[in-house]
Order: sequence, then structure tokens, then C-alpha cells
Amino acid sequence: MAGSGIVEVTDANFDQDVLKSDTPVLVDFWATWCGPCRALAPIVDELAKDYQGKLKVGKMDVDSNSATPMRYKVTGIPTLLVFKGGQVVEQLVGYRPKEAIAQALDKHVGGTRLDAASADKATV
Repeated sequence: MAGSGIVEVTDANFDQDVLKSDTPVLVDFWATWCGPCRALAPIVDELAKDYQGKLKVGKMDVDSNSATPMRYKVTGIPTLLVFKGGQVVEQLVGYRPKEAIAQALDKHVGGTRLDAASADKATV
């Protein structure tokens, strides 16, 4: 399910790929049977492109990886966690529209996403 520029995060690589990352990381906790997760997937893919170079994006299948979701008390999916400096700095539970997620991310990535300028022109 991981698309271009998105890392498949597992219990085995979580510490290295997420906690030790020099850039903020958005982790999407999902499962194949979860309808809202499937609806959120293309939004997460778009965000990975929009924040390319400023944010690392990973997806973790909770059915194949149970230790990490338990460690971070992920009890409902989809859950999006934003990590910065090895710590959770944002948690979004349930389906959210792209703009709501982008607003949360903007607080932690030190700038705006790549498509922000084109979005501003569209609203003028």
C-alpha cells in the first residue's frame, strides 16, 4: 500500500526510520479491512508529495505489526502520528480531510507544503 516516496514502516525498522529521523515523520497506522483507512490512503500519498524533502511519510499495517501500535496506544484506525526528534508531537485519529491534516503538519515541518502557492492562487 506504500506509494512513491512512502516508507513501509514495521516494528523492526520503526526506531531507525521514524525515531532516529532527522526530519519530521508522519506515520499512518492502517489495515487492509479498514474502509476509512482506504479512503485516507490517497490523501496521505498526496501529502507525501506535497511535503517532499520536508517530511518523511510512512505507513504501518497494524495487522502485521502489533508492538508499535501498542507502544503508542493506537487503539483506533486510521491514526496519524507525527514524530519530531523521536517524540510524538501530533496525533490525529479517524479520517480527516487533506486540509485539516496539512494544517496540523504545517505546525511541525517549519514551512508550508510545495503546493501551498498554487492553492493560494486558486482561492484568490
